[in-house]
Amino acid sequence: MINISVSVSLSLNLFEAAGIALVVLGAALNMIGSIGLIRFPNYFVRIHATTVSVMGGCFLPLVGVALMAYGGADVVTALGALATGGFIVLTAPVASHAIARAAAKSKIDRGPLVCDHLEEDKK
Repeated sequence: MINISVSVSLSLNLFEAAGIALVVLGAALNMIGSIGLIRFPNYFVRIHATTVSVMGGCFLPLVGVALMAYGGADVVTALGALATGGFIVLTAPVASHAIARAAAKSKIDRGPLVCDHLEEDKK
């Protein structure tokens, strides 16, 4: 008779637990952004959904990975993840704004507008 016993030791420190929570939250924000990309009615609102997905769905998991790496004493990986997250935080809104402005200048239908701040650029 063969007896196999497996003992699993699940001991998470605070950094690893917070990192896992941020990775799961980032995955949820990616899912919400994907649903928004499908469901939102016009181009400009869809840009908002993709920016939320990029900002939350990429930045938060990178911070989570940095926390997990720091908890495991891998400082180089933690700093690399934080640097990449910082780059995303700085460039994603700028890219989203540039895409929306180019779309507005190419006269994509924006639907009913309450206020048009780009009207002065048309003159």
